[in-house]
Amino acid sequence: MTTVTARPTPAAASALKAPAPRRLPRPRTVALAGGAYLIGLIFLLPYLEMVITALRPGNELHDRDLFPSHPTLASFTDIWSTGLGTNLGTSLEIAFGSTALVLLVAIPAAYYTARRNFRGKGLFLLLVLITQMFQPTAMIVGIYQQFLQFNLIDSVWSLILVNAGFNMAFAVWILNAYFSAIPKEIEEAAIVDGCSRVGAMFRVILPLAAPGIVTALIFTFIAAWNEFIVALTLTTQSGPRTLTVKISNFVGEYATDWQHLFAASVIATIPVIILFALIEGKVASGLTAGSVK
Repeated sequence: MTTVTARPTPAAASALKAPAPRRLPRPRTVALAGGAYLIGLIFLLPYLEMVITALRPGNELHDRDLFPSHPTLASFTDIWSTGLGTNLGTSLEIAFGSTALVLLVAIPAAYYTARRNFRGKGLFLLLVLITQMFQPTAMIVGIYQQFLQFNLIDSVWSLILVNAGFNMAFAVWILNAYFSAIPKEIEEAAIVDGCSRVGAMFRVILPLAAPGIVTALIFTFIAAWNEFIVALTLTTQSGPRTLTVKISNFVGEYATDWQHLFAASVIATIPVIILFALIEGKVASGLTAGSVK
């Protein structure tokens, strides 16, 4: 008995290969996307104006044209002669130093509070949260007197310590939530396989907690990078001035150097943009850690 397989006709074959018709997005999706792009554009407009003003020559500074007729990079090249490079290096040193110190202290503290039930645990976490309510501006006189007694005025270390202290609470809270969301059974399985508790933390828990660590890192770095009041108070003209303090110097009593002011502001945003672009994929998951049990 011979089985005959019917071949599809050319019309049927072309119909089988034809792609499915593309669905148009729903009106709600279009409205949400349009609203998101509009909000994003509103937030980007000040940065666009900042770049445009930095590109304007001096004789076009007060023109009403949207874009300069003769854009120039003179503001970006001349500004380095004002010592901006030194201020940029100081800000990077303080931001990275504060971030490293925060992670060095916050990771063990958050891990211990997430894995151990000890007397006063709730009170400890409450005190950590309360410290987040204090702002450096309200404590600046006491901070200045303390560092003056320890002879740490005009020192990078004083700014690292202050920035680390005021960002420690946020890092402990967000890492505590993330460590609590990791099942204990994973760590126990690593210990059964021969790892010590410290080894299990470094080999198993910390890699799983990488999104939370990255979130604490980026927020601490941005807070230390943008800090102004403490840096202005604890340093003098002859000391290590940060980039934020340097930018404020372009605003004088009788005139403002707008081109250099905006050029320095553009330069100040670049390190944060680069850092966030490198690790932004893990920030969202770190922020939502522990929200679902």
